[in-house]
Amino acid sequence: MEFKELKSKTEHELHTFLATSREKLRELRFKDSNRQLKNVREIRTVKQAIARVLTLLKKKNTAPAQEADLNK
Repeated sequence: MEFKELKSKTEHELHTFLATSREKLRELRFKDSNRQLKNVREIRTVKQAIARVLTLLKKKNTAPAQEADLNK
């Protein structure tokens, strides 16, 4: 999923996407360990998507705190 698409999602949607991505990564790792996975590169793309979501969630959580610090 593109970063632009992720930015437009709500925090709840991001958490849902994160949970499904982590489950998909878990399944891919099991398939890889059993030599059933054809496209090993898919693991990398799922990890990158998880990292993007975590980055966005962290930005959304720290933005209100930074605004409060500036108003003091």
